[in-house]
Amino acid sequence: MRTAFDKLLIANRGEIAVRIIRAAKELGLKTVAIYSDADAQSLAVKMADEAVRVGPAHATRSYLDMDAVLKAATDSGAGAVHPGYGFLSENADFAERVEAAGLVFVGPTPHAIRTMGDKAAARAAAQKAGVPTVPGSDGVVVEVDSAVELAKDIGYPIMIKASAGGGGRGIRVAQDADELRHQFAIATTEAQAAFGNGAVYLERFIRAARHIEVQILGDGQRVVHCFERECSLQRRRQKVWEEAPSAAVSEATRAALCESALRLARAVAYRGAGTLEYLYDDDTGDFFFIEMNTRIQVEHPITEMVTGVDLVKEMLRIARGEPLRLKQEDIRLTGTAIEVRINAENAAKNFSPSPGLVSRLTVPGGPGVRFDSMLFPGYTVPAYYDSLVGKLIVHDTDRASALGRLRRALGELEIDGIDTTIPLHRALCDDADVAKAAFHTGFLETWLAANPLAASPKTKVPA
Repeated sequence: MRTAFDKLLIANRGEIAVRIIRAAKELGLKTVAIYSDADAQSLAVKMADEAVRVGPAHATRSYLDMDAVLKAATDSGAGAVHPGYGFLSENADFAERVEAAGLVFVGPTPHAIRTMGDKAAARAAAQKAGVPTVPGSDGVVVEVDSAVELAKDIGYPIMIKASAGGGGRGIRVAQDADELRHQFAIATTEAQAAFGNGAVYLERFIRAARHIEVQILGDGQRVVHCFERECSLQRRRQKVWEEAPSAAVSEATRAALCESALRLARAVAYRGAGTLEYLYDDDTGDFFFIEMNTRIQVEHPITEMVTGVDLVKEMLRIARGEPLRLKQEDIRLTGTAIEVRINAENAAKNFSPSPGLVSRLTVPGGPGVRFDSMLFPGYTVPAYYDSLVGKLIVHDTDRASALGRLRRALGELEIDGIDTTIPLHRALCDDADVAKAAFHTGFLETWLAANPLAASPKTKVPA
């Protein structure tokens, strides 16, 4: 298979496209950005060596149009395609088409994407590799009567999960058999509509679980881990705030958790960057594998901060056919990093979207502060895509110091012209439970109900 390339097409947009362009340029690669009509003036377009229009604003006719993206790659003379996250990043058919076109797909093999991208198949692979999983069904469940029978052994409350789901979607929780019958029909219909696949499976619902994930890198022959991240602060199963490492995990549990991730990654001969996600039970100290993301994650910067490993550059090196440079003993965990997602949303108004013109931008600086974003003064945040506009990342010697640094950096960060989630993160920084890392995946929604944020008028754009 071809591996050498000197020009990279980034099949994505926004902050991750900017991040990949920067990494590629540091490795001496030429870069090609793709853009929709809504992104013609984006920072990625300005930064890339070349830019190719792939369609109108709606993602289904641009960033999700495989034909258009592949044509942009071949017409531009790119030798490789990096999919980023979201869009086509975990689409095995797209990876196959990239390779069939004689190009390098910067990521795992199509087989690994299919195996680990399907939650039921990933669960089976984990069990075969001896990795603990949440008690649940053995694969997909087709009939509601079968689901009710299985639930008797699994126990309530129980989760009905779309096998092809992702991003917290395609999930329903039932408290008893009657609710399971009702929710099962809804879940299968939703799964079919959202993912084109109505298959679902069952898992026991852990009421106060933490969401912990392990970052791995592999070259198809050898795999290393870059320790864990905690992503328990979520709203509607969408991550809001992430930390590395988890304050809840002991050294012994960390070692066992990371070793289990390596076993599963080796079992599928994993290539590239990937993340194995787990639920962690605070009461028992048990952890359970739930799914794998076969791509770079939004929250990858905090792992980079605590390990010093540039994950995107390592992905590109592996894609070029270089053996994995890192040995496990070379990867050390230093300090604590925290990332908060800055979305164009008004948290005081039920997180209503806030697209519009950015009239002013003040980016924080100083030691241990990083802001990954595609924003600039005069940029118009479009209404067609995910509301993420930036990620504020801080690193310091310990968690308390990192929180202090985050509080200071959030005080400096100003984005005028649109509403953002900056006020939410400032409030969380001052919460006593957050300071103690005393939270779980249901914490934030309860916190929001008890701590309504004051609505503030959107900063007006100067005439």
